[in-house]
Amino acid sequence: MNSEKKTWIFLRGLTRQKGHWGDFFDHFQHTFPSGKVIALDMAGNGNLNQQISPWTVQDMVAHCRTQLDLRKIAPPYHVLAMSLGAMVAVQWAHAYPQEIAANVLINTSMRPFSPFYQRLRPANYAALLKLIVLGAKPITWERTILQITSNRARVEVLPHWLALREKNPVSSANALRQLVAAARFHALTTPPLNPTLLLASKRDRLVSVECSKALASQWQCPLRLHPGAGHDLPLDDGPWVATQVRDWMRASNDLNKIN
Repeated sequence: MNSEKKTWIFLRGLTRQKGHWGDFFDHFQHTFPSGKVIALDMAGNGNLNQQISPWTVQDMVAHCRTQLDLRKIAPPYHVLAMSLGAMVAVQWAHAYPQEIAANVLINTSMRPFSPFYQRLRPANYAALLKLIVLGAKPITWERTILQITSNRARVEVLPHWLALREKNPVSSANALRQLVAAARFHALTTPPLNPTLLLASKRDRLVSVECSKALASQWQCPLRLHPGAGHDLPLDDGPWVATQVRDWMRASNDLNKIN
């Protein structure tokens, strides 16, 4: 099996846009040089920041499918997604299994597999509510998100993040809609039909690693754990993520599953 000649769809999380993939995009493309890698913005984020974010993950799926249809990018898709984006990937795979060839889910969580205090660690409640409800200066917003999501304190990304925010700011209303959609999402208990790889950080300070462990147990799918990265695993160790995906695909003995 040539695991590189695939169409990969990248989906980010809450209020993040495709520009936040940063260097990881190049790491992944280097690992899969023949693959077509497409990073999508969800409604309300990035270049689509003037649109209204849906209240539900199901509507986010519909929006992603419409984007790809307009760009004439046909399935099947391999999806790499994190956090809220991973919820979208799961719903997509359940609703349209013929479109999703494989999912790679990074540091995600969802009902009914994990309690709320694991899905969003209580230590972050005050900081996130302050950002979303009360508002904050751009530098305060981005520095707070970096502190919560990265364990490697890559402060060099802050100017880039600030530039993204200045160009395409996410409204507080859209941030709240995305947060509500993530909180309300309820996945099916039956495992997705498509092959699924879970990647998680043991030291994730935003979402407990127990959420990915619960999914792996429920769905009986492989889970790879990073010992030191934070919630934004592609930021903290992009080469590790790309290598895990490559090795997983190469190790598959069922050619039909990931074709």
